[in-house]
Amino acid sequence: MSLAAYCVICWRRMGTSTPPPKSSTYWRDISSLFITYEVLALKKSLTLDTQVVEREKMKSYIYVHTVSLDKTENHDTFSTVDIEDHDCAVWLLLRKSRSDDRAARLQAVQEMSEARHWHDYQYRIIAQACDMRTLTGLARSKESDLRFFLHPPPLPSLKEDSSTEEELRHLLASLPQTDLDECIQCFTALALSESSQSLAAQKGGLWCFGGNGLPYAESFGEVPSATVEMFCLEALVKHSEIPTHCDKIEANGGLQLLQRLYQLHKDCPKVQRNIMRILGNMALNEHLHSTIVRSGWVSILAEAVKSQHVMEASHAARTLANLDRETVPDKYQDGVYLLHPLYRTSQPIKADVLFIHGLMGAAFKTWRQQDNDQDLTEKVSEDETKYTTCWPKSWLARDCPALRIISVEYDTSLSDWRARCPTERKSIAFRSNELLRKLRAAGVGDRPVIWVSHSMGGLLVKKMLLEASKKPEMSTIINNTRGIIFYSVPHHGSHLAEYSVNIRYLLFPSLEVKELSKDSPALKTLQDDFLEFAKDKNFQVLSFVETLPTYIGSMIKLHVVPLESADLGLGDLIPVDVNHLNICKPKTKDAFLYQRTLQFIRDALAKDLEN
Repeated sequence: MSLAAYCVICWRRMGTSTPPPKSSTYWRDISSLFITYEVLALKKSLTLDTQVVEREKMKSYIYVHTVSLDKTENHDTFSTVDIEDHDCAVWLLLRKSRSDDRAARLQAVQEMSEARHWHDYQYRIIAQACDMRTLTGLARSKESDLRFFLHPPPLPSLKEDSSTEEELRHLLASLPQTDLDECIQCFTALALSESSQSLAAQKGGLWCFGGNGLPYAESFGEVPSATVEMFCLEALVKHSEIPTHCDKIEANGGLQLLQRLYQLHKDCPKVQRNIMRILGNMALNEHLHSTIVRSGWVSILAEAVKSQHVMEASHAARTLANLDRETVPDKYQDGVYLLHPLYRTSQPIKADVLFIHGLMGAAFKTWRQQDNDQDLTEKVSEDETKYTTCWPKSWLARDCPALRIISVEYDTSLSDWRARCPTERKSIAFRSNELLRKLRAAGVGDRPVIWVSHSMGGLLVKKMLLEASKKPEMSTIINNTRGIIFYSVPHHGSHLAEYSVNIRYLLFPSLEVKELSKDSPALKTLQDDFLEFAKDKNFQVLSFVETLPTYIGSMIKLHVVPLESADLGLGDLIPVDVNHLNICKPKTKDAFLYQRTLQFIRDALAKDLEN
């Protein structure tokens, strides 16, 4: 009870104990005397501990002390805090989450994530008192309430007369520019050039006749700020693949700057995905985990992984998996994305299914449901709301929950005019070694494997298996391969390169297109070597091939992979009445394409899934 309240009560008691005297002056004197006496008496007899009041008001900010879990020791865990009965479970779970027993820690996180009856302040207790390991586990738990995650700390203010675009450019310029491969140099030079011109135009400092930079700034209308920022972000993606550069990004405030950009561009999925790619690469370095968590990124990732958009959820899932050293021994490098499971799961994972896209494809858009016919050179919208469901994630994961489903992404182009990196000349052999290294880092080969490929992706699968057979450290990939599905793979070449002179998109065909030509020596060698390799291997093969032509540009219709080219010489070959783009896009879950694919996967993994 407060001192003021006590005085008021004493005053009221005095006022009702006797009839009021006739003299008001007399009453005032008596009242003053008794009130003064009570106050003096209280001061002598009571010492008010205002901290007790504050602790009660701010109960959600009390932290539990670390104590020994040895049951033989006697200690009063909550001796310093007066805890309500219904709060005991929260503190016990917190203590359990710090146990030396890994199974106990995992159980504590699971129980926290399943909590449904707690008050807001109890979620805040967990949010503020749990360690980094527990917080990451909650973010990777499907049922976790988002109240477990504190809002990110306030971002530092931008410097005077500065902008996010300028800060991003400074961050990029601060990174080492020597001893880089040609592609990183190209991306960095392009980003710095575009951003410096854009900033000069905005400030009226370049080509400003008469002090008026408006004409040049207007000419830059085709390259808005978000586009210039994309140049910088793409360069940072490349830099973040180098561990020492990740340290520089963190030291120069990159985590906070990326978070600012992420919030500014909530309506630009492409910007957000590149930011997630950088963050996912940084999370590969365990010494940066605590900094990433402290910067508030886990709360953003916990919300993103619950997104209905497959790309947003998978990018977040990759980063969280790289942060979760408690349950994930594997590391997911750039271009290797989880489709299932996105979260921690009690379901044992018994096999891997890997999806490898083809020319002009991508890790997600290639495997969507069939939609309207599209031009092969038409750029698919980056707006994820226009994408149909990703069938490996939505169908295959439900039909075979014991699978880990991974989709791989790499850059391809039909023409060098459209190449994202003009200096990039990556052959099938180069890409296969790069992807093989990334997949092995993700634990591919530790359990049975099914490969699912479209178009040029099938050539990469063949080359990866041949390369793995030559390396003892990759032998588990060969031994655990159970089957391969080829969707219109040009084992014997494609007519695509033959139109390079006639079609403007293929005026300068890329190396990938040249390698697909029917007279390509590399393609013939790959086919012969693979047949020799596969003849004594115990894996199954299923091939599909299109029967309808595909539009190339606006003028030409082309049968990209004819029947004779899709014939590997092993396994079954099934013609399907679709074009090259739709051969890997079932119309519905009941469609023949999906059901036959599902049957093959179940048959090839029958013994493994039973065990």
